[in-house]
Amino acid sequence: MTARVLVVDDVPANARLLEARLAAEYYQVASAETGQAALKLARELRPDIILLDVMMPGMDGFEVCRQLKADPVLGHIPVVMVTALGEPAEKVRGLEAGADDFLSKPIEFDTLLARVRGLVRLKRLLDEWRARGETARVLGLAGGFADAPSIAGARVLIVDDWDFEARFLKDCLEREGLRASAARGEEEMLAATKAESFDLIVISLSLVSFDALALASRLRASERTQDVPLLLVAEPEDRERIVRGFDLGANDWLLRPVDENELRARARNQIRRKLYQQRLRATLDQALALALSDPLTGLYNQRYVMHHLRNLLGVAPGHSLAVLMIDVDHFKRINDSYGHPMGDEALKAVAETLRANLRAFDTLARYGGEEFVVVMPGATLSEATGAAERLRDAVAQMQFQPDGRGLPHRLTVSVGVAASTGSDATPEALLQVADRALYCAKRDGRNRVEMARSE
Repeated sequence: MTARVLVVDDVPANARLLEARLAAEYYQVASAETGQAALKLARELRPDIILLDVMMPGMDGFEVCRQLKADPVLGHIPVVMVTALGEPAEKVRGLEAGADDFLSKPIEFDTLLARVRGLVRLKRLLDEWRARGETARVLGLAGGFADAPSIAGARVLIVDDWDFEARFLKDCLEREGLRASAARGEEEMLAATKAESFDLIVISLSLVSFDALALASRLRASERTQDVPLLLVAEPEDRERIVRGFDLGANDWLLRPVDENELRARARNQIRRKLYQQRLRATLDQALALALSDPLTGLYNQRYVMHHLRNLLGVAPGHSLAVLMIDVDHFKRINDSYGHPMGDEALKAVAETLRANLRAFDTLARYGGEEFVVVMPGATLSEATGAAERLRDAVAQMQFQPDGRGLPHRLTVSVGVAASTGSDATPEALLQVADRALYCAKRDGRNRVEMARSE
């Protein structure tokens, strides 16, 4: 995996050493010697990750990190702070400034590479979600969000068979406002993740009876937990297993003896990133729903039904499939007599009646104006015609009262029915046949069903 890396260090020899090592792994590397230069380059290059020295004259690494994370354009770029300072308080300060990790000099290059790979993978995933969400926002299909997600009440699972440490971790996390529970091994872990959803899973690499990395791999392979951040707790001599854990999909790590403030800071960062990703996904889901549904009736729209028909005809060619083209009779009279708002109410009432009288696996869509389409997988022409008669009768029995004085206005529909078992059928051809049948129903008096057969 290649990526754009920005190295920030006021000692040119340190920067050149990192540049050479990273370039040998085929990363594209740029460097800056001051905080101001780093911010300028970050805006110009939009790197995939920033390796940031802490001790610099003028603007130190903590302030650079704060400014990066406060910038809406740069805030999602992962930052790994690099320093000779090894005090827990300095780590916590860096993490609270928004750093994604904190490595001490001299840097273990294998560990650094593992962090770079993991953070770049995560950034690119988030970039994809952000791009889709931004497209939806520009098109007016979804709104943005400015406030940072709250982690209060987030769920954490601790997988640790050392009861003393498990209790310590649980108490620390609960003081952060998180809800923590513990599992001593694989069975308890799987039972817990099956019973509820978690926002963070903390795994001890020192499990006695279980291979912690195998558990991490299993969590990553499960659809239910594949997006849950994994935080590894390890001994200082476990560096190789930590690196292997990153390759398996772990997100962060913590060395013993565990510092409470560092644990809480790392947990906050991981949970916030997960919640942010969920927001991006929800934004896209909302955009898709708006793009594929009719805002008035809540039904699918023409774009969706065409795609759905194409899929059905492609997945099971030759299988029976029926469509109903439905048109509300004399709809213009409703708009002319009672106004367009009441016409909208009539369409919503018809939509609800149609929906209530269809099978669960039939698809109902508003095709445009006062027209609706029903897609009936597996239905023959005669079965679809019977369903069309039931729908026509249900609409005719409706009590629609547009004037508010209890005087009903009778609504009726005309229906054209088409069915196909041909392997070369297309959505356009099938709907065209149904539309011709609908035309016959309207020509012959309305409030009736007419059959046709696709060519």
